[in-house]
Amino acid sequence: MPYTLVSFHAHPDDEALLTAGTLARAAAGGHRVVLVMATVGEAGLAASADREDGRLGERRVAELRDSARALGCARVEWLGYADSGMASDPSGAPGSFAHADVEEAAARLAAILDEEGADVLTVYDPAGGYGHPDHVQVHRVGTRAAELAGTRVVLEATVDRRLLRRALALVARLPGVPADFSPSRFAAAYSAPEALTHRVDVRRFARQKRAAMAAHATQAGADTGVRTLAVLLRLPRPVFRWALGHEWYVEHGRTPARPLLDDIFATLRDAPGRSG
Repeated sequence: MPYTLVSFHAHPDDEALLTAGTLARAAAGGHRVVLVMATVGEAGLAASADREDGRLGERRVAELRDSARALGCARVEWLGYADSGMASDPSGAPGSFAHADVEEAAARLAAILDEEGADVLTVYDPAGGYGHPDHVQVHRVGTRAAELAGTRVVLEATVDRRLLRRALALVARLPGVPADFSPSRFAAAYSAPEALTHRVDVRRFARQKRAAMAAHATQAGADTGVRTLAVLLRLPRPVFRWALGHEWYVEHGRTPARPLLDDIFATLRDAPGRSG
């Protein structure tokens, strides 16, 4: 039976990096996929040509819609908060998502979950992956919204930290790779392998994932340095499929076991009285 998957993110392009293959796989399987963004990403890094007219947020909205089409998403919504930026003022900028009231923001998201009858919600791990304050807030707000709406399955989109560091150790040796690709930067980022519950095979959807990433053109360029998206999009297609062919999750309330689950709807399919 078809389910409804709501994927909650902080900024346009976040969906492409951590969940794009899963979303494309779910949509291709006949499930309804809804993207919800906390912000339009107006404080994101970008080349000056994309920022100087003050319309970066508008560009990123258009990019997200292109990404959503590539993935087969049925709906895209925004919660309406300001992008906090990586170095957000701890005192809290007016309207910034990182400093929003969790109950208020969760109520906004819960209204969408209720409207959609969401079966599954994706958020981030408690550390927000690599620690962006808006990503940490996605975890807080999303978890609370699922409680308010009674959404049964909550999945933390993450990365296997051990595999990530091994991959970076190889990539860091390549010419032109930025210094922030150092494995040491991710010593406490994302999730330890023993905490993972899902390893979703998305290799058949590498084309859609790559298209979603390519849609975010403003995030592939900068006046100085090399952006992560640009590095990944330069990978030859077979290497891209190998390197980005799996996506990882931690399901709330599920005890990790081996082998890891490949089906994000497993809990629903196994529920008494329901069949897939």
